[in-house]
Amino acid sequence: MTSHPVLPGSDGENFASLSRAATPRSERYGIGRRLRRTAPRSSLDRWSQALRRVDPIDLVVATNAGRVPSLVPERIKRMSASPHAFLRGAAAIHAADFAVLPSTGIHPVICGDAHLGNFGFYASPERELVFDLNDFDEAHPGAWEWDLRRLVASTWVAGRDNDATEDQCGHAVARCVEAYHRHIARLAEAPLLERSFERLDAERLHKGARHKRSRAAVANAAKRARTRTSDRALPRFATSEGGARRIVVEPPLITRPDDEHRGQILAALDDYLETLPPHWARILGGYRAVDVAHKVVGVGSVGLRAYLALCEGSSPDDVLFLQLKQARRSVVAPFVHGNEAWHDHQGQRVVEYQQALQTVSDPLLGWTTIGDRRGGEPRQYYVRQFRDMKGAVVLDGLDATALADYAAVCGMLLAKGHARTSGASMIAGYLGGGGKVRDALCRFARAYADQTERDHDALLRAIRSGRLSDAPPRDVPDGDIG
Repeated sequence: MTSHPVLPGSDGENFASLSRAATPRSERYGIGRRLRRTAPRSSLDRWSQALRRVDPIDLVVATNAGRVPSLVPERIKRMSASPHAFLRGAAAIHAADFAVLPSTGIHPVICGDAHLGNFGFYASPERELVFDLNDFDEAHPGAWEWDLRRLVASTWVAGRDNDATEDQCGHAVARCVEAYHRHIARLAEAPLLERSFERLDAERLHKGARHKRSRAAVANAAKRARTRTSDRALPRFATSEGGARRIVVEPPLITRPDDEHRGQILAALDDYLETLPPHWARILGGYRAVDVAHKVVGVGSVGLRAYLALCEGSSPDDVLFLQLKQARRSVVAPFVHGNEAWHDHQGQRVVEYQQALQTVSDPLLGWTTIGDRRGGEPRQYYVRQFRDMKGAVVLDGLDATALADYAAVCGMLLAKGHARTSGASMIAGYLGGGGKVRDALCRFARAYADQTERDHDALLRAIRSGRLSDAPPRDVPDGDIG
């Protein structure tokens, strides 16, 4: 395992340091260049199954611990759908694999789960549609290389899933790495505040797409995202019973907690208000939570607790859906220096690092804790809007040209997120002209795509042997999820 503390001289590394002179940018570039001695850029291509220290199926089983047992087969079913679906749920496997590979020791805040499917549209506080990283369950200080490795691996695997040739997959990965290099270099030269204002809205994304198919994919995704709001979700997720609105139950994927647990969730929402800025706490104080339900979400998140709260304002058409999503320790945390994992509340970690990596974020982000009805440790959650114009470019069927365009956008946004937190000048100094890193990561992505396909096959064998089950989960009785 290669684990390093954050190196000195990182851009924006220290808080409350206005009285201390900043390390000159030229010196930070020099630190990055010198790191090539201990982590040669060509070594970024390194991958061999012989380097692996964990069995991937053992790790899938281990990460099922603490999930709702009746929903674990749904997680396995979703991961088994394709190699890219497996990759989406394999963040813990990637963290363990990447931790044994060469790295510079430069640790900005990283997404920890930076695959192609974790970028998308959402609404800014001004209700403008923006495009950025949009999943932060694993966000944590860590090696910037780990994010880039996961992103390029997902690009190659997604290309194969869509019948792209190996040359086309390589081109898409090269575009991704080149965009990361180009934008980290540009932002390293920019003032720190200017980096913090960098953003990509839907119009700019559409105009910047190189090809007609790419523009069509962006336009379709943006159109869908604009319809995904709380009022539009109301007919889909709620009904009226005796004049009172209730969330529609669809076992086993949408279930209702019992009265005791419902009360705990409502109390946790009151505690959540205390984590919001005063203005937004006052706004939400005008709503009343009228119903809650458990709703299964995602691929890697299946089996973790995720609640949907239906809230009403002062008029029948004023509705808001909030989502409470269980937050556990990041899969990155075991592989970085102890002083970088300081959050006691994992929901707070997700919120703060989301706000660090995104240019603009959901203004209703907050966190809370819900007790365990069975007497175990209370569980930690983050809270956000459920439908704030969230949407994503559909990867299934994306042709090679559009995939390359999309991978470049994701590489650019990953660079933007890293540059907002720490170490941009050192990363830029290490990358240099970028060609060696691009070529090395193309070789790595192909090798790790092969590994992902082997791991997916291993999952299918585990299902066939009965070690894991992907059978439809049984109906979850009211109150079974606590």
